[in-house]
Amino acid sequence: MSHTLKVIAAGLALLALLLLVGRWLGGANSVMGMARAALVFLPLWFIAAAINMWLGVTKAGYSVADEAQIFLVVFAVPAVIALFVWWRVSRG
Repeated sequence: MSHTLKVIAAGLALLALLLLVGRWLGGANSVMGMARAALVFLPLWFIAAAINMWLGVTKAGYSVADEAQIFLVVFAVPAVIALFVWWRVSRG
């Protein structure tokens, strides 16, 4: 499994964990807790993906241009899923 897929999987795991915590902390209004958790995930994941990019540039020796493309994929896949979850749970 490539490093990129592992990082994306870690992002999805973080999203799942936050959704569970949001559901648990939401109490009677667990749906809104999940919606909030999906939105909280976005800046956290942006920071984590940026750290991954920084490590790729400083430790692995990739150029910023090469890592920027990977950053977009690594950030976008879990972020789109989080936004879809937010959209679905906030509708109902």
